[in-house]
Amino acid sequence: MTEELAYSAPAERNKDPILEVLMAAFSQACLPVGDVLEIASGYGQHVVHFAAALPALTWHPSDPDLASRQVMAQRLARCGLPNIQHPIDLDVMDTWPSMSVDAIIVANMLHISPPDTLRALCAGAKSVCRRRGLLHIYGPFKQRGEHTSPSNEAFDLSLQQRDPNWGIRDLEEVISVAASCGWRLTSQTDMPANNLSLLFQAQ
Repeated sequence: MTEELAYSAPAERNKDPILEVLMAAFSQACLPVGDVLEIASGYGQHVVHFAAALPALTWHPSDPDLASRQVMAQRLARCGLPNIQHPIDLDVMDTWPSMSVDAIIVANMLHISPPDTLRALCAGAKSVCRRRGLLHIYGPFKQRGEHTSPSNEAFDLSLQQRDPNWGIRDLEEVISVAASCGWRLTSQTDMPANNLSLLFQAQ
C-alpha cells in the first residue's frame, strides 16, 4: 500500500483557480515554452498540478524547509512528470541561485513571513527573471489599510498571535514595493475565499 504523502488543504482548494489565472497570463504573454520558478512550493501540490496542465513549460519548485522538500521530492517521483526539476533550497531572504526564468510564482507566503520578505521576494525575483518576465503573487491582502472580509480579519489576528511578524499585507504596499524593484502591476484578479491574484511584469 502506497504511503499517503503530507499535503496542504488550502493548496488543494486553490490550485484550480490559480491555474486558470496562470494559463490566461502565460497565453497573453506568449509564453508557450519557458521556465517557471515557484517560490515556497511546500509539499509540491501546486507544481504537479500546474506542470501537468502546462507540459511545455519547465517548472522549478523551491522551498527553504528540508522536510517540505523531501515530501515534494517523493510527490514528484510518483507523478513522473518530465517537466519538473528537482526541488531547490531557496530562502528569499538569502542568496538566490544563479538561474534565469521567464516567470516566478508564489502563493500564500507573504502573510506567514516577516514584512522584509516582500522586498526580498520582489528584488530576488527581478534578479532571476528574463526580460519582460512575469511575477504572480497569490494570497489575502488588505486594501487601503482595511480587511476585505470579517474572515480575513479573524485570520490576520490568528496569524499575529502565532507570530507578531506575520500578518496580512497591504495591497498598496505590495504594489509600491514591487514597482521600486522594477515590477509593473498588469492585472489584479479576485479569487475565492477573499484572496487576490496579482500579476506583475518586469520592466
